[in-house]
Amino acid sequence: MGQVLHGSATTTHAVRALIQRSRASNAALSRQLGINVKTVAKWRKRDRVQDAAMQSPLAARVKPLILRENSANCAGFIGLRPSCVVQL
Repeated sequence: MGQVLHGSATTTHAVRALIQRSRASNAALSRQLGINVKTVAKWRKRDRVQDAAMQSPLAARVKPLILRENSANCAGFIGLRPSCVVQL
């Protein structure tokens, strides 16, 4: 089973490991591998070859809205329903 890369990935685990082992300059490696110099620098700084988790800070704080079916919720929705009806 091969590795699964996201749509914007420009490197594989093997390429990332090569970047981390290489003694060549970032510019030389980027030319050799056909990737951006910033990508080479990013993978040199990391100690692993796995992608970092990409979850926005906002997504970590947002809680899903859960409506429980009880008489107060039902009464509120039923009370609003007639006022939302549009005549055609």
